[in-house]
Amino acid sequence: MKHSRLLKKARFSTKVLAPVVSIMVLSLLLTTWLLNRRITRQFEVDAARSLETADSVFRSSETLRAKTLLSRFGTLPNDARYKSAFQSKHSQTVREALKDLPNQQNVDVALFTSSKADLQASAQRDPNLPLSEFQVSAAAAIKQALASGAPKADTVRVGNKLFDVVCVPVFGGNGVPIFGGGSAAPIGVLTIGSEIGDAVARELSQLTQNQIVLLANARVVASSVPGMGLREQLAQLFIDAPRTNSHRTGPRQVVLGDEHYVCKVGPFSSLSGDSGLGYLLLCSYEQPLRALHSTQQMGLSISGLAIVLGSVIVGLLVRKVTEPLRHLQVTAEAVGRGDFSHQVQIVSEDECGELASAFNVMTTNLKRSHEELERTVGTLKSTQAQLIQSEKLSGLGEFVAGVAHELNNPLTSVMGFSELLVQAPGHPKQERYLDMIYKSSQRCQKIVQSLLAFARRHPPERKLSNINALVESSIEFMQYQFRTSNIQVVTQLDQNLPESMLDGHQMQQVFMNILNNARQAIDTRGGPGRVQVTTENLAPRMRITFEDNGAGITEEHLSKLFIPFFTTKEIGQGTGLGLSFCYGVVSEHGGTIQVQSKVGQGSTFVIDLPLIPAAAETPAKSIGPRLLTSGTPASLDGHGKRVLVIDDEETILEMVRGELTQHGYEVDVASDGEAALRRLTDTRYDLALCDWKMPGLSGSEVYDRLLSSNPELCQRFVFITGDVISERVQKFLKERRKKCLLKPFSLAEFRGAVEEALNGK
Repeated sequence: MKHSRLLKKARFSTKVLAPVVSIMVLSLLLTTWLLNRRITRQFEVDAARSLETADSVFRSSETLRAKTLLSRFGTLPNDARYKSAFQSKHSQTVREALKDLPNQQNVDVALFTSSKADLQASAQRDPNLPLSEFQVSAAAAIKQALASGAPKADTVRVGNKLFDVVCVPVFGGNGVPIFGGGSAAPIGVLTIGSEIGDAVARELSQLTQNQIVLLANARVVASSVPGMGLREQLAQLFIDAPRTNSHRTGPRQVVLGDEHYVCKVGPFSSLSGDSGLGYLLLCSYEQPLRALHSTQQMGLSISGLAIVLGSVIVGLLVRKVTEPLRHLQVTAEAVGRGDFSHQVQIVSEDECGELASAFNVMTTNLKRSHEELERTVGTLKSTQAQLIQSEKLSGLGEFVAGVAHELNNPLTSVMGFSELLVQAPGHPKQERYLDMIYKSSQRCQKIVQSLLAFARRHPPERKLSNINALVESSIEFMQYQFRTSNIQVVTQLDQNLPESMLDGHQMQQVFMNILNNARQAIDTRGGPGRVQVTTENLAPRMRITFEDNGAGITEEHLSKLFIPFFTTKEIGQGTGLGLSFCYGVVSEHGGTIQVQSKVGQGSTFVIDLPLIPAAAETPAKSIGPRLLTSGTPASLDGHGKRVLVIDDEETILEMVRGELTQHGYEVDVASDGEAALRRLTDTRYDLALCDWKMPGLSGSEVYDRLLSSNPELCQRFVFITGDVISERVQKFLKERRKKCLLKPFSLAEFRGAVEEALNGK
């Protein structure tokens, strides 16, 4: 559907050029892809054939190397230098004879074992070579040499090294074995070992005309492939090769570094059947592949140039054909700007002429409806501005809530540390400064609590509420605006006014709307102002009166104040919903709201609400989160009690630890949930204080994990949070009936929470 709309919006020249160019480009790409696929496949086939030949050469060279070793060392025991030593059967004599054999014969190790395959003497070039492991690896060849009385050659691994091994039987007497029923048997075996290293790999590479890698114990021990960084990848190729009966696999394609190879994996012929011995044959076809890619790039460049030239020629032809459509476009743009006097000239009777005639009819119809649309647009703009302002206020409320929550952590630290410093002996002037800091932080606390109360979303809920407290909190929230606008707020609150069943959050918003309107009216008039708020008990009703000396409201506007979207403010300055909201809330509570005003003298809003005691309307009883925000114990003795404090704010950890420590508690801290769970596993605690929001595991997740491992401590688990505005937090605390200490809190509130939790209240 989306592509269809885009196609409809495209220019005619684009609709013609796009398919033509697309077909040419696709044909070029398809041809290039097919050629690349076929030629690359041919490279791979040629490389695979080369590998098959190389594999045969390698196996033949392996056989030839074994024969050469047998020929070289097969008569060594008959040499006068060694014959007498072997026949003496004296270990020291044999060791002396073998001592110089590795250097003389250019080998790495020589062993002489008895007819029972016990080691009698040895000699080696590398003192770190483990002879016992070498003897074990050559055991199969030694046993076969003893059993057959004939020399045996083998390839073995010792640790991560490869060795060519020749085992030559040694006979007593004249040293001539007796076959076909004779009784002569070998008195021992002389084993010669020569390490297979990179030099051998390079020789084999030259012989096979391919790269070769030799492996032992799934590790590269010799390689003609340049660079050490590829050895792990080469070893992995050997490990990943599928195993067959012959342990040989067909050629396959691999990439080593930036070079393409065809690889073949095969085993060494080993008398012991060691599957850890093997080789890799690698044939590179990178050079012809790069030549192919270079040729392809040249061909693509030439073809691309041809496509561009062809597109230009087709575009010029299309431009000529679409000239009448361009005239129609110019006229349409004029009509779009509101000039309906333009008409399209009809110069032909084809499809373009029919389109021009239809366009002229459409222009006439648009001209008749233009005046009506202009009237409608004015109304829509006004409504849109009001809706945008309403959305901005909603987003602002969420932002304010987030900022208030973020301030709770530093405010908690400031309040706590200032109290701790006040308790410490110091200079009187410093104590006065600290007292000022503490009072300022308390003021910030009230502002934050007011912000949260304003921004919090509450479901409609009526409960016993003190109307005086709601008025005072509303004024406190707007105290800064009143002070900076030079407005004096005077209250006359009836202290004997009883509590009534109402929705305190909704009613507080009503009061704040009226107070804010009063401030704006005074600002409009200019100069200092005055707002008086009065509460009265007029049983069975109560009255709240807001009186200001602002600019006042005209008679014609008084009757429209409570109509939704009606406002006397400029567009963008108000939504016209504030007073209509007040009217709705008051009406839902069974009350009335009236206004009296005179231009230049001010306005008076009077709200009458019924006094409804608790017995008259009893809400469904629910168990909510218990918020610990007050209470100071007479004493706080923590001797012998251990507390764990979990919070990602270091300052709060230090403040809480300082307060609890001076009352005798043993305090451990954890900056995240994982660390806390480790401590809870290893140590017994009398109380756990945990922040709700932390990196990693949250406080709720820590509690749920602890519930299964230590349910007893969960009874003395207190949450600390500034996020009570969250419905998720409230639901969690309500369902689990857990205590929660709100940030920011004073030390008195903190001590009360600790004492209450330890006493199981």
